[in-house]
Amino acid sequence: MKPAFSVLFFTVTSGIGYGLLMWLVAMQLISGQVGELQNFLMVGFIGLTLATLGLLSSTLHLANPKNAWRAFSRFRTSWLSREGVFSILYYPVILLYAYALYVNGGELNPAIKIIGAVSLLIALATVICTGMIYASLKPIRQWHNPLVTPLYLLFSVTSGALAYSILALALEGSLPYFVMSAFLILLLTSLLVKIVYLKSIGKPEGSTIGSATGFTQAQVRLLDAGHNGDTFLSNEFVFDAGAMKLLRLRWLMIILLFVVPLVLVVATYMFDVAPAVYLAMISLYLGLFVERWLFFAEARHVVRLYHGDQRA
Repeated sequence: MKPAFSVLFFTVTSGIGYGLLMWLVAMQLISGQVGELQNFLMVGFIGLTLATLGLLSSTLHLANPKNAWRAFSRFRTSWLSREGVFSILYYPVILLYAYALYVNGGELNPAIKIIGAVSLLIALATVICTGMIYASLKPIRQWHNPLVTPLYLLFSVTSGALAYSILALALEGSLPYFVMSAFLILLLTSLLVKIVYLKSIGKPEGSTIGSATGFTQAQVRLLDAGHNGDTFLSNEFVFDAGAMKLLRLRWLMIILLFVVPLVLVVATYMFDVAPAVYLAMISLYLGLFVERWLFFAEARHVVRLYHGDQRA
């Protein structure tokens, strides 16, 4: 599949935004206090801005962005529709939570806690729906995988934990030990799940050109593409980056997304170099872009079988 920058930016940036907001609300519910109300509003504004920018960028990939509203009409059958509904529903709930805290002077009461818990669940549902948009597509074996949605959720809460930590450092002058510890655990878990996912999509299974054409008794090969120039299918679905390039980018993804943030965060604790977490966030963000680019570039739609590929 051809990676589109708008979709890469959407999934990475909105994932960080929702993850940041989830950690913000979760830490308040766990601790039972808000702390500095001004800091809470600042972090909430940044998280909501990231989520909004990501959602807006997703419309740039539509052929007719003005028809985006139609995505909300198929909630019962479409994960894309569910994502749209939950993402819109999230705004009034999180804004009501912020307003209630502001009016109540930053004090949490049972009603406000319920609103916060609901906002947390809706944010989780939105990220899960984003992952399920891809995991539900059976024609793409690399996406129709039980680990796709957990990875989307893991990357969201992992990046959100680091974003929450650096904002706490910037606004309060100290790193939240609990969140940073959770970040390390989530980062290592994400690495393990990603490795298992990469091994699973490398197995030679799924449809072949023989099963697609119905000729299973002999090897089938393409003699004529059936068209003289590029088509929508060949441009979008028959994207090929090359095996060596994909392998190099996998290693780059592992270094930027996992190794560098891990080393920098550990160094922060061991040598008290707090500014290193800012570099960790930059590396994590770039690594997520590489990971998401690979997610699309390594996806092989079954339509490729009718363009000469032996296996999808």
